[in-house]
Amino acid sequence: MNALEWAVQVTVIGLLAATLPMAWRLDRMLRALRADRAALQQGAEGLGEASRTAEAALMRLRATTELAGRQVAERVAGAETIREDLRYLVERAERLADRLEAAVQQARPLAGAAPTAAPPVRSEAERELIRALGMK
Repeated sequence: MNALEWAVQVTVIGLLAATLPMAWRLDRMLRALRADRAALQQGAEGLGEASRTAEAALMRLRATTELAGRQVAERVAGAETIREDLRYLVERAERLADRLEAAVQQARPLAGAAPTAAPPVRSEAERELIRALGMK
């Protein structure tokens, strides 16, 4: 072996010696990447599961919202009926109040002519009004 061959052999050994720590470092980095890849895979699976759970919860929420909307609509329809009934009763009460007021006005001249010591003469409408008001 001549000197040139020895120089080439020493250079190759030196380059291999310099490459060896880099190879170990690269191996460590690849192991860490594989470990991170497994963690990333687990994170992706967890995210997928959370996404499915959220979708299921959203569907339940939609169903609950639709049910509540139907119930509100039913109650509003019932309230409309009650409102119409109350409107009818108010109109009827207003007519009765007008009749009662007319009866009271007719009876006032009669009450003024009655003796002061005698109890006032009350019409049937006045007695009903007093009973309704809870007075004596």
